Amino acid sequence: MTIPHKSTDLNAMALTLPLWPDGVPGALGCEPADIPDITVYQPPAGHATGAAVIICPGGGYGCLCSSYEGHDIAQWLNRYGICGVVLKYRLAPYRHPVPLQDASRAMRLVRFHAKTWNIATDIIGIMGFSAGGHLASALATRYDSGNAQAADPVEHINCRPDFAILIYPVISMDAMKMHGGSCNNLLGPDSTQEARDSVSSELHVTSGTPPAFIAHSIKDSVVPVANSRIFRDALKNNCVPVEYFELTSGDHGLGCGKGEEWAAWQAECLKWMKSKRLAN
Repeated sequence: MTIPHKSTDLNAMALTLPLWPDGVPGALGCEPADIPDITVYQPPAGHATGAAVIICPGGGYGCLCSSYEGHDIAQWLNRYGICGVVLKYRLAPYRHPVPLQDASRAMRLVRFHAKTWNIATDIIGIMGFSAGGHLASALATRYDSGNAQAADPVEHINCRPDFAILIYPVISMDAMKMHGGSCNNLLGPDSTQEARDSVSSELHVTSGTPPAFIAHSIKDSVVPVANSRIFRDALKNNCVPVEYFELTSGDHGLGCGKGEEWAAWQAECLKWMKSKRLAN
């Protein structure tokens, strides 16, 4: 099923597709919140670089800030020739690993449709904000190569992102660094240390983790900047290229789609994407 979706940009059309058109694994019901999907914004064909970014909005695994951390970002990427794909992933009461399952499926689905959507299969990244940054970092550190025995051909495809963009991300579930709401929504209120370690992305970085751009403010009062710093350090320790932009002002959300701090991280991110030949 393909659902046309009119974006907030009068010149942009998007397509919304369910991740699993024939039934969602582990679904608790049949309401919209039980049916994860992607909304695909394609740049004009003559302007496209072939790159795509799957965007994970934040919201503490309890809601999705899909406007300024989702659809607006997709249209921003379009201006520079990048296909923007907004992921609607499942939230509490769904627990780990369900959101990661949704992100993995989104990556497989975009690769599956890459030729149709004028995308190169080896320049598809993942981007996330706040708790969406946690989900993006989870996929970047816990991807798989697909299941060649699956009946569904989409499941044959690997779900490793080719790069990651993390904006004021939740990374760790360590007690001194974690965002309590994200931890409770993802793992439940009585999670064990073992469970928290299993979803602390800094503990799962390897040399195979993709290159990353990270932005965070030292003034963030919701998600401590230590989250981004420890992920940056883990990437460096594994010889993974990382560009880290630390802002000296701006609270969590960096202006929520407007203002100097929002413009600052976007400018640095665009510079990084152009250096990687992802953007025009």
